[in-house]
Amino acid sequence: MGVDLKDIINRNETDLANLKGKVISVDALNALYQFLAIIRQRDGELLRDSSGRVTSHLSGLFYRTISLLELGISPVYIFDGKPPKEKIDTLRHRQETKDTAKKKAIRAKVEGRESDYVKFSQQVLHFSGEMLFESKTLLDLMGIPYIDAPSEGEAQASHMCSVDPKIFAVASQDYDSLLFGAPVLLRNVTITGRRKLPGKNVYRDVVPETIVLSDALSELGIDREQLVEIGILIGTDYNDGVKGIGPKSALDIVKKGGFDEYGIDDKIKKLFLEPDVTDDFSFKFRAPDEDGIYTFLSDEREFSRLRVERAMERLKKGLDSVTRQETLDQWF
Repeated sequence: MGVDLKDIINRNETDLANLKGKVISVDALNALYQFLAIIRQRDGELLRDSSGRVTSHLSGLFYRTISLLELGISPVYIFDGKPPKEKIDTLRHRQETKDTAKKKAIRAKVEGRESDYVKFSQQVLHFSGEMLFESKTLLDLMGIPYIDAPSEGEAQASHMCSVDPKIFAVASQDYDSLLFGAPVLLRNVTITGRRKLPGKNVYRDVVPETIVLSDALSELGIDREQLVEIGILIGTDYNDGVKGIGPKSALDIVKKGGFDEYGIDDKIKKLFLEPDVTDDFSFKFRAPDEDGIYTFLSDEREFSRLRVERAMERLKKGLDSVTRQETLDQWF
C-alpha cells in the first residue's frame, strides 16, 4: 500500500534511456504485485498454465527485466524478509479487504459486469510462497542477482542505495523508500504504456518518474525525520494515521512542530529511521542457464517456445553489456 505523498512531492518525468549504465535496487514484491495487477487476459483473469498455476508474475519478471537490460540498466531485486510486528495489523486488515473484494468480484462476474470484475479482482491479489519461490528460481536461471532482506525489502533497497555508490536508485511505486532514506526513488520502472485509471473509463500514459530525496526535502523545507512524521500522520504500513489529516495538513502540522501533540509511539518513527537492514550484501550478474529457462518457462509453464527463444537472445546481449560494464567499472 505505502504512504500517500503524491500531493506534496514533486515528481520529475524521465526517460529510461537516461539510466543507461546504472544499477538500480528493485523492490521485488512491489514489482511482482504490479505484474499480477496488470498482466491479465482480456477477460481480466490472470495468466495461467493448463494446470491452473498463475504465470502473470513470471511473464512480467522475465520480459520486463530483459527490457531493462537492453536499455543498459542493471536491476538487482530485493525481497522482503520477516515483517516488523507493527505491520501484522496492517497485513490482517489487508486480508479482510481482499476477502470483501473477492466476494464483490465473484458477484460482478456472475452478473456480467466485466469492468467491476477486473477492478475487484485486482484488489484480491495474493502472492503465495510458491510464487515467491518461482520468481527467485527464474531470476537464478536468468543470471539476475537478488537479495533477501532481513525485514522490509524497501528498507534494505534504500540502505543499499545509500551506502553503495554503484547503486543509483531504488525502483518502487511506493513513496516509503523516501522515508527509509533512499537518495533517489524511481517510479514506473517496471510498468509502461497506457494504463486505465481505477474505476474510470480513462487511460493515461505511464512514464518513469524520478524523485531526489534531498531536492524534495529542500522544496518542502523539512528534514527526513519530519518527512517520516508526515507519513505517520497520514498513515503508513505500520499505523492508521490520524483521521482527517492529509498530506498538506500533515506538512503544515510538522513544520509548526505539532507532531508530538498526537502522542504517536516513537517506535513507528524508528521503524523508518532505524530499520532492520544488513551491510552483508553482494551481487553479481551471470550468464543465463538457457536449458533451465526453456524447461522452466516453456516445458513446465507453457510459455511460447518461439517467444522465449527470441527473448533469450535479448537476455544474453543485455547481460553481456552489463558484465562488460562491471569489468570497466573495476578499472575506475
